[in-house]
Amino acid sequence: MAPSVCTACSNGNGNDNNGKDYLDPPPALLLDTAELTKWSLYRAAIAEFTATLLFVYIAIATVIGHNHQSSTACSSGAGILGIAWSFGGTIFVLVYSTAGISGGHINPAVTFALLLARKLTLLRAVFYIVSQCVGAIFGAAIARSVHGRARYLLHGGGANELAPGFSAAAGLGAEVVGTFVLVYIVFSATDPKRKARDCHVPVLAPLPIGFAVFMVHLATIPITGTGINPARSLGAAVAYNGDKAWSEHWIFWVGPLLGAALAMVYHEFVLRGKAMASFRRSNYTAAAAY
Repeated sequence: MAPSVCTACSNGNGNDNNGKDYLDPPPALLLDTAELTKWSLYRAAIAEFTATLLFVYIAIATVIGHNHQSSTACSSGAGILGIAWSFGGTIFVLVYSTAGISGGHINPAVTFALLLARKLTLLRAVFYIVSQCVGAIFGAAIARSVHGRARYLLHGGGANELAPGFSAAAGLGAEVVGTFVLVYIVFSATDPKRKARDCHVPVLAPLPIGFAVFMVHLATIPITGTGINPARSLGAAVAYNGDKAWSEHWIFWVGPLLGAALAMVYHEFVLRGKAMASFRRSNYTAAAAY
């Protein structure tokens, strides 16, 4: 039997793409109002809304359930390990389910990084982020209604807050680093170059993304409860509505967005060498001018 040919390794006519065995998609337009006439945009926004709703509901319900069980003498609850598995596992299955529709962002920080990398338009990014935030609020509200107002408020509502003994700088740093890890893994797992080189291996991109969420939660839950997702933090803050959660809420936007931007720069301009390619093109243009 002849070996199968991976379509990602060919440009369709059997030749490499300018000497490369992979094809980088063209940069997305910054503004593309034609998207407003396409059902695919609204379908993707609905998918992001639904996925973020489910993610936040499951994640917060796990946290509330853990805190409630830990408050009784007969159970220790899910523990940090169980909570981390809940977040990471849910992201894995939801990214797997929605990747073919919206890309499976489920996180404004991921959407922001992909916008900076010109992998989607500004219009689509705005639709995604609004859908994610509204979905997160609905998900947190459902978790509150299921557990009941008294129990939900008693056990913190899954809201992100700094743990005692940690400064705002420490929390901000933890969120920056945690989001950097997540977004770097997102870029690496979906890199066209990697997919072309590993086309003979059945690599499932959502799996390392889910594991990244899991590992970051293990490291960051004791510090901030782990945000790394502004929509998740916003949804929990709205449903819980605590003074401390709101006063520290800026950490869970600034940290993830900064970490996402740094991860984008690292992957696209350092690892992928776009900065060097741009430098070489500018030198060639300068030399050609003489």
